[in-house]
Amino acid sequence: MPARDERTGKSAAAARIANQSSWVDQQIRIAMERGDFDDLAGYGKPIEDLGGEHDPDWWIKKLVERENIAILPPALALRKEDAELDGRLDRINVESEVRREVEDFNASVRKAIYTPPTGPSGPPVITRQRDVDDEVVAWRERRTARIEAQRAAREQAAAAEPPKRSWWRRR
Repeated sequence: MPARDERTGKSAAAARIANQSSWVDQQIRIAMERGDFDDLAGYGKPIEDLGGEHDPDWWIKKLVERENIAILPPALALRKEDAELDGRLDRINVESEVRREVEDFNASVRKAIYTPPTGPSGPPVITRQRDVDDEVVAWRERRTARIEAQRAAREQAAAAEPPKRSWWRRR
C-alpha cells in the first residue's frame, strides 16, 4: 500500500503528479529568464505544413526529402548506374577489380531483364550489358591519359619554379 501523507490523506505519488505541472512550468520560466529559448531556429516563422490535410505518410516523405533518398524502378536505377559506371571504374586501380565491377553490373542487367515485375511495372529495361574486355581497354586508356596529364602538370609546375639555390650561395 502506498505511503499516505497524514496532512492530506493522499498518496505521495498523487502529490508528485499534482505538483509536476507546476514544476515543469517553473523550469520553463527559469529557462526563459536565462535566455535558453532566444534565437531558436524558426523563431518568428510559421510552422511548416500546419493547417494542411493530414497525411499519414508525412514522416516517410520528410525522411526521403531530408536524407535525399531516391527510390527508382529497376530500369531507371540501371540507367543511372550505367551512367555512373565509368566514374566508378576510374576510381579503381586494379584491373581485376574493374573486371569484377563490370561483371556485377552485367549481372544486375540480366537480373532486371529476366525477373518478372512485381506490382506496378515501370519503364522497360533498355540498358545493355557491357563487354568486359572493351571496358578494361577503355579504363586503361582513361587511366593512362589521367597519369600523363598529372605528369605534365607536375613538370609544368616544376618548370615554373625557379631553381633553389644552396643556402651557402645565397646573396
